Amino acid sequence: MTSAPRLGWATRAGTAALLVIYGLPFLWLVATSLKTDAQIFDRGATFYFQPTFANYRSVVNGDLLSACLNSAIIASGTTVLTLTLATPAAYALARLRGVLVNVGLSAIIILQITPQPASLIPLYRVLGGWNLLGSQLGVILADTALLLPFCILIIRPFFLAVPREVEEASVVDGASRMRVFWQIALPITLNGIATGATIIFFIAWGEFLYAITFLADPTQYPISVLIAGQIGMYGIRWSNMMAIAVAASLPILAIYAFTHRLLRDGLALGSVR
Repeated sequence: MTSAPRLGWATRAGTAALLVIYGLPFLWLVATSLKTDAQIFDRGATFYFQPTFANYRSVVNGDLLSACLNSAIIASGTTVLTLTLATPAAYALARLRGVLVNVGLSAIIILQITPQPASLIPLYRVLGGWNLLGSQLGVILADTALLLPFCILIIRPFFLAVPREVEEASVVDGASRMRVFWQIALPITLNGIATGATIIFFIAWGEFLYAITFLADPTQYPISVLIAGQIGMYGIRWSNMMAIAVAASLPILAIYAFTHRLLRDGLALGSVR
């Protein structure tokens, strides 16, 4: 009779621990963004200081809004293109049987564990041949190539959870395989697809390596490059960096606040298979 209350206390304790682990660094980030450069290195101002919003005014008057827009374009384009390719691929790998399916899954896993820097030179040559270097479309294609295997592995378990009997009944009634996919399997797995979309958007929002490699115009840089740009030859502009980092995290926190239940339920369902 006491196992349920103990489990409840354990859950609350775990939640509190996670809040401390993930909440304190963010609070420290926000507090640092409200300090001057002198206060950041003043031990006496660690907890007691006069907040200032000069750092935020400085970055807003700079390239912050443009960088946020660029990040939104790249992350949204990557999410849409990745889902467009990953969803039918995940369905095919969930329904087909045979050696080719095992080979395909093995290739996807190998692509997933390949380090990102190893793809820089091949992608640079491919994008150069397509005249896409220096364009955000080139970065979107590169990000899609990076995240496509990961997205397939996320979505495939949701299609595996769809009962085959439902699809077989539709086929008996005369539905084609394409119609079964669009009208039966896809609606049932929308929760999983939305989960994959949210995760892909989060990753693409903070991607840095492809953006700094394939883009040359600073007006096209995403916010991750803007943060790295605060590191200069003569030092690091800590106050501006922290203010930009807070601004960059706000859209992610807002999206997570609206989708955390979806992520929790979707990841729990996907882990069953």
